[in-house]
Amino acid sequence: MNNNEVKVKVWDIPVRVFHWGMLLLLGGLWWSADQGEMSYHQLFAYSLMILLVVRLIWGFIGSDTARFSHFVRHPRQALDYLAKMRAKQAPHSLGHNPLGGYMVVLLLVIISLQLVSGLFATDEIFTEGPLVSYVSGETASWFTWLHKKNFDLLLILAGIHVAAVLLHRFKGEKLVGAMFSGYKRLPAAEAQQPRFASLILALVLLLVVAVPVVHFLMMPVIGML
Repeated sequence: MNNNEVKVKVWDIPVRVFHWGMLLLLGGLWWSADQGEMSYHQLFAYSLMILLVVRLIWGFIGSDTARFSHFVRHPRQALDYLAKMRAKQAPHSLGHNPLGGYMVVLLLVIISLQLVSGLFATDEIFTEGPLVSYVSGETASWFTWLHKKNFDLLLILAGIHVAAVLLHRFKGEKLVGAMFSGYKRLPAAEAQQPRFASLILALVLLLVVAVPVVHFLMMPVIGML
């Protein structure tokens, strides 16, 4: 460790649970769709829905580094950061850097679109989303097409995200380790301790979101297993 660096906690538990939970559930969604295990596919999707809704709300009421206001910057700042990266002068960031912030927002949008389209999708044989009956067959077919194509876009974005993480690792910034431990090593001059929201607040939020999703969406699927 550099003597001019200090260890700072930057990621709270809710953000880390969402990050790794999302990764595992996306893997489960891919596997279940590929194997035709659609009941498990739905359960994974509803679990991801719970995490996503909690994360979106946490982006407004959560810890400093979890808030959208902390990492969604003016596009000019993102371009300046990119230029500094090319010149190998990019500063360390307490949370998401300006470019990473835009990637987070884009991933959240694409995942949201994937979940919403899945609610209206159907394979016209055994499985259909819970809201298919509220739209026409033509509209359901369009949502089904969108659900499949959007996943391809999600894979591309995931690949870009992994490449960015590897690039930062090459530069000496261990983003993966920080997302496990919650801590980053930062230059002392740039280190600031962010404010962290109550974990109890996060648990209450999780409960409020999870109960209706489990009751109305997951239990009917579990009952058919």
